[in-house]
Amino acid sequence: MPLNRRKFLKKSAVTGAGVALAGAAAAPSAEAAVATRHGHGKPKPKRYSLTVMGTTDLHGHVFNWDYFKDAEYKDAAGNAQGLARISTLVNAVRKEKGRGNTLLLDAGDTIQGTPLTYYYAKVDPITAKGGPVHPMAQAMNAIGYDAVALGNHEFNYGIETLRKFEQQCRFPLLGANALDAKTLKPAFPPYFMKKFHVKGAPPVKVAVLGLTNPGIAIWDKAYVQGKLVFPGLEEQAAKWVPKLRSMGADVVVVSAHSGSSGTSSYGDQLPYVENSAALVAQQVPGIDAILVGHAHVEIPELKVTNTKSGKTVVLSEPLAYAERLSLFDFELVFEKGRWSVESVAASVRNSNSVADDPRITKLLKDEHDVVVAYVNQVVGTATETLTTVDARYKDAPIIDLINKVQEDVVKAALAGTEYASLPVLSQASPFSRTSEIPAGDVTIRDLSSLYVYDNTLVAKLLTGAQVRAYLEFSAEYFVRTAAGAAVDVEKLTNAGNRPDYNYDYVSGLTYDIDIAQAAGSRIKNLSFDGAALDDARQFVFAVNNYRANGGGAFPHVASAKELWAESTEIRTRIAEWVTAKGSLDPKEFASVDWRLTREGTPVF
Repeated sequence: MPLNRRKFLKKSAVTGAGVALAGAAAAPSAEAAVATRHGHGKPKPKRYSLTVMGTTDLHGHVFNWDYFKDAEYKDAAGNAQGLARISTLVNAVRKEKGRGNTLLLDAGDTIQGTPLTYYYAKVDPITAKGGPVHPMAQAMNAIGYDAVALGNHEFNYGIETLRKFEQQCRFPLLGANALDAKTLKPAFPPYFMKKFHVKGAPPVKVAVLGLTNPGIAIWDKAYVQGKLVFPGLEEQAAKWVPKLRSMGADVVVVSAHSGSSGTSSYGDQLPYVENSAALVAQQVPGIDAILVGHAHVEIPELKVTNTKSGKTVVLSEPLAYAERLSLFDFELVFEKGRWSVESVAASVRNSNSVADDPRITKLLKDEHDVVVAYVNQVVGTATETLTTVDARYKDAPIIDLINKVQEDVVKAALAGTEYASLPVLSQASPFSRTSEIPAGDVTIRDLSSLYVYDNTLVAKLLTGAQVRAYLEFSAEYFVRTAAGAAVDVEKLTNAGNRPDYNYDYVSGLTYDIDIAQAAGSRIKNLSFDGAALDDARQFVFAVNNYRANGGGAFPHVASAKELWAESTEIRTRIAEWVTAKGSLDPKEFASVDWRLTREGTPVF
């Protein structure tokens, strides 16, 4: 049964309790049930083996399918994706260990990231009266998840969508540090508890504490401001772990939507660490294991020593998109009237080693087919082929399209505000070297593949001087090339190993990049509206959230005043813009704003 939220909140207000679900887990492992005697007649202590499985950052991946390529998912490493594969892995572990000796968790970022999740948030929304059941709820219910931590992307479509998803799930969405802004009480269940029955001994009580990311306050400000607050993970774990122990928890597992690196992408905009899972392990005694999420890296096993207790805490982060399943194998021993954890070992299993579970394939085939048809629908006509092939070193119309869409969205958003009269500039990067929108029919899929990241749009306030510094930093991407030297386009870019996505075009200005000059003095003839750029002039800067939060370490932008932000992906805005126009004609958005030069002479 879905949990009754009203009842929970009433209960938590009275007792400060989380949600305790006593799952009567049967089928103990053989060694737990048998207590043999030593030759001296002393009973051997009872033992129990428990396996906690975990996924994270599923991002709407049910099947091993790439909706943007309209084909099976493939990558160079041979990975496979999707909950249908995870289901097969989970079934195998339950068979191996005995279903009653396992727990299945997730560390968040579930309902955003593929056209499948976009479709059921926006096109055929789960929030509509008599609307559909979210495919991620259907899959996770069928697989039998026990508890899931909230990820930051859970908030991308607003609180109403998240609450509807929560209602549809037969497991709790946990967030001990997602608090009601007014009462400062948990707005979601902080924890989940389950009893594992052992023959001839008291049950083993396992508590799962869910923690989410403080960055939600920045990234989804538009939805959460004034409604929810997200204090630090360490502080909230320090508050809850002792409570769980005092309630009799023999094992405490944390499911944390937070990486292990101890770093933050948002600088000092928040007093809380973004990737604090290892800090939680280090600082808060009483935790046995942490399922790590958010960072999209694979960590089969990481051991962290708690500075207060000296005990080892085991962390594991499975790869995102359901490419891996983490396993925590616990060995418990019953001595002196209580269960204690003797050892924990973590490992990962790879989704590419198994086939899809036909039960999940059958369950969600209809939803999948609907979304495949949706992304392949024609929404406009392109007058010519647009490509990113030479977009790294020549001003390409396909990147101008991104900037034009971003400018239009930001202008509309700021209409009627005190910033409406300021000129709007925009940044975009050549993400891919192979994107192409063919002449003729254009599909949602074509447009979505142009912008491969899930970035959203932010408007910042910058001065002319700050824009100039931004462009100089961006121009460091080019390898210094003397005026007479031969130009090889394969060796012209990525100076200092800088990736293509950290080179930005800026629209709304004209400028030359003199690659014969040293980095830091390459921007020449920088003009706005036909006149030299005024350093004191103010501009609205349309920028993706990765860059706005300090990604790529571009100067000034992270600390600049934020005027507006939204949670709709930029790729969706591009598809909406073309759908509204019905045509894709470079005459409507393309302009040569910048060029590479050497000592004033154009390179191309």
